[in-house]
Amino acid sequence: MSNQRRNVKKAALAYSGGLDTSIIVPWLKEHYGCQVVCYCSNVGQGGMELDGLEAKARQIGADDVIVEDLRVPFLRDFAFPMLRAGAAYEGRYLLGTSIARPLIASRQVWAAERTASDALAHGCTGKGNDQVRFELTYMALAPHLPVIAPWREWDIVSREDALEYAAKHNVPLAQKKDDLFSRDANLWHISHEGGPLEDPNTVAPDSMWKMTANTADQPAHPEIVSIAFERGRPVAVNGKTLGPVELVEALNTIAGRHGVGRIDIVESRLVGMKSRGAYETPAGTVLREALEDLCNLTLPHDLQHTRLELSHRYSDLVYNGMWFSPLRRALQSFVDTAMDVVTGEVKVELYRGRCNAVARTSPYTLYRPDMASFNMTGYDSTHAEGFIRLFGMPLATAARRGQPMPAATEEAVTHG
Repeated sequence: MSNQRRNVKKAALAYSGGLDTSIIVPWLKEHYGCQVVCYCSNVGQGGMELDGLEAKARQIGADDVIVEDLRVPFLRDFAFPMLRAGAAYEGRYLLGTSIARPLIASRQVWAAERTASDALAHGCTGKGNDQVRFELTYMALAPHLPVIAPWREWDIVSREDALEYAAKHNVPLAQKKDDLFSRDANLWHISHEGGPLEDPNTVAPDSMWKMTANTADQPAHPEIVSIAFERGRPVAVNGKTLGPVELVEALNTIAGRHGVGRIDIVESRLVGMKSRGAYETPAGTVLREALEDLCNLTLPHDLQHTRLELSHRYSDLVYNGMWFSPLRRALQSFVDTAMDVVTGEVKVELYRGRCNAVARTSPYTLYRPDMASFNMTGYDSTHAEGFIRLFGMPLATAARRGQPMPAATEEAVTHG
């Protein structure tokens, strides 16, 4: 342990009220002898996690507790910009946990400065991605503050060990030994890891899912929902203008009852291993489907393709905790400029876990019926010959040069 960390007098802890962060409070006092400031953020994880959070933190030894409602900035300044970028890690994961971490960590730094804390602490495990996300944010915003990561120091190695430590230190917990899922929830999603999911060949139980209805409970008929966007920002559902929180909550309810937004994947963790996660992102899945459809209607081919190419890089930056990097900021500037014309309305059909865009309109549409029609109007077809000749010139030039015949083809010609 460095002298800087050995001399910690007050640590600001990112506190959720869950198993890991709850046992860290008495552990910090026992092993560091320091005061503990519990920083708590409301990003839409729900009442059960937030109810009595401050009282519980003080009960287990917190010297100070700060609770902030971050639901609006979470969506407006983090989730929605990510949505505009078309981000989906490894093509599927909509980054619900990843995108919340830089906001929480940045406000934790603010709390540390407000309370004159001389260290930052978090409850991320030594195997997970979140330790990187939190600490890269710390490095970007407060590189002078030392970091305490108990999972990299203590002798607790399993959730069973953590539950036992909690019992010995009179830490009240809602989690029981027969429910060993590790969950993270916010307005954008809920994730499920651990427990039976650690065997990738085990089917997740129906009882695990929280935001989306199981097949037997889904409506028997499709439902169409209309989403309006202004410059790539969602602003209305079914013709009703809504703020960010109300809009996402409404879509979570509508899409959730149709079972929309579930994925069960094995992903590549930043720290070098494969892990399995089950994610529910009802509103995010519908918003992504609608916005991508609107982009196809309004953006020129080269701009949309460049945006999609960059979306993979953007996704990796978010997943890897590089939200505050110069590259992510630069990519965001490109994306937001591209979104200047992405205004309009998309209708999405929801049914049996699926969502598909089925109709769309925009004042900036690039679709012209007279040009797209099978009737030969609005377009001079004689121009096509010259275009084809120019576009195919490299093919004709290579053919006239005489290309060596591929080996497989030579063999086929010889022995066919």
